[in-house]
Amino acid sequence: MAQGPLKKIKPSTAKRYVIFQSPHNHKKSNSHLADYMIRPTALAPKRGPRQIAPKKATLIKQQKITKKLTAGLTAKTERSLAQRAGHLELLAGGKKDKKAEKEKGKEKGGKKN
Repeated sequence: MAQGPLKKIKPSTAKRYVIFQSPHNHKKSNSHLADYMIRPTALAPKRGPRQIAPKKATLIKQQKITKKLTAGLTAKTERSLAQRAGHLELLAGGKKDKKAEKEKGKEKGGKKN
């Protein structure tokens, strides 16, 4: 049983560190901290847990099918989003209007030689 009050848990900081062995550790030193240095890792997202590949044939087949289906779904959603974006260009202020304004400006002004 716990004898005293519970300790409050502090939120962990966002910094992650990598411990690597220094190249100049040929000398024996008393402190182990001199042999190892701590440096922060790059500002990349944290790597997720490794995924174990399935061994059974049925699971391999199932994984291939799900991969194929999700690829199809993403392609379909991207296509529908592209169609909606194309429809928005038909409204005022789209690319076509800007091109038409440039052409009108060229016809009126023209180049002088």
